[in-house]
Amino acid sequence: MVILKSKYEIEAIRKACQVVAECHRTIAPLIKPGITTKEIDRIFEDIMLKHGAKAYQKGYKGYPYAICASPNDVIAHGFPSNKPLENGDIVTIDTVAELDGWLGDSAWSYAVGQISPTAENLMRVTKECLDLGIAQAQVGNRLGDVTSAIQRHAESHGFGVVRDLLAHGIGRDLHEEPTYMHVGKPGKGLRIKEGMVFTIEPMITEGTYFMTMDPDGWTARTMDNKLAAQYEHTIAITAEGPQILTVQ
Repeated sequence: MVILKSKYEIEAIRKACQVVAECHRTIAPLIKPGITTKEIDRIFEDIMLKHGAKAYQKGYKGYPYAICASPNDVIAHGFPSNKPLENGDIVTIDTVAELDGWLGDSAWSYAVGQISPTAENLMRVTKECLDLGIAQAQVGNRLGDVTSAIQRHAESHGFGVVRDLLAHGIGRDLHEEPTYMHVGKPGKGLRIKEGMVFTIEPMITEGTYFMTMDPDGWTARTMDNKLAAQYEHTIAITAEGPQILTVQ
C-alpha cells in the first residue's frame, strides 16, 4: 500500500533529506586521489550527528557502515574501505539519514581526479536519466512514464539499466511502496498521486545490466566488470510538480 504524506510530513522528510544533502555538499570538493571511503564514511556520520540525525543504514539488516561506497564496477552497496581512491576512479556514495523518525535517501557519483571520456559520458548520461525521470513524476502520470524516460535515454547512448535493484517509497520506513525498476513503458504502471514520496535512482552501466554479488552478500557488481554510475534523489509529488527533497 502506498502511504500518501501530508504537507507536514513532507516537510519532516525534507529535514532529513537536507542532512543528506549537506553530507554530499561537504564531500564533493574532498573527493580526490588519496582519500579513502572510510574517511568519507566518518565525515558523513559526523555531519548527521551534528544535526541530531543518525545514519539509518548502519545496522540495517546487519549493514555495518553509515554509507555505501561503490567504486568503478560496483553498482551499489559497496563497503567503505581503507584503500585510497585513485586518479581515474569513479565512486558512488549512497546514504540514508534518519531525523525525528523520518528518512532521507540520496546517492551521487563522483569523479576522482581525471577520468576517462567513457566514465565522463556515463556519469553525464546517468545524471540526465535522473533529471528526465523527475520531470515525468507529475500528478496523473504513471510510473512507466518515469521509467521509460530513463530507459530510453540510457539505451540511446548504448548503456544498460540495472533491473535487479529497485527504487522505492520512503517515509518512516526505508522501503515503502511503490518499489519499481527503472525500465518500463509510457502510460503503464502505478498512477502518480499527490502526497507520494519516493526515490528515483537510476543505476546505469557501461555494458551489461546484469550483476553479480560479492561473498559479503551486499556488494553488487556489473557482470562484465565495466563501469556503473548512479544518481538518486528523494522526491515528493505535489500539485505544483515534483519537489526534490534532497536537492544539494
